[in-house]
Amino acid sequence: MHTETLSSPRWSTATGLDAADSMPMELEALGAHVSRCQTSRSRWFAWRCRADSVHDFVAPRFVTTLVIAAVVVGVVALAL
Repeated sequence: MHTETLSSPRWSTATGLDAADSMPMELEALGAHVSRCQTSRSRWFAWRCRADSVHDFVAPRFVTTLVIAAVVVGVVALAL
């Protein structure tokens, strides 16, 4: 029985013999990105992170959240 072995392409993520230099345009874009990230951390940044966490938790459970909110409003309405 003769089986052929297919040679897969050999990918390399290393630079080999060439130096891994950054281009000036890449460094400029990286600097702009870092400065935008630094300015985005204002005093409201922590609140924004909390709001994103709550949203990430509630969004997939939207219908369940609405039902729970309706039950809480109903219980409060009956208690008053």
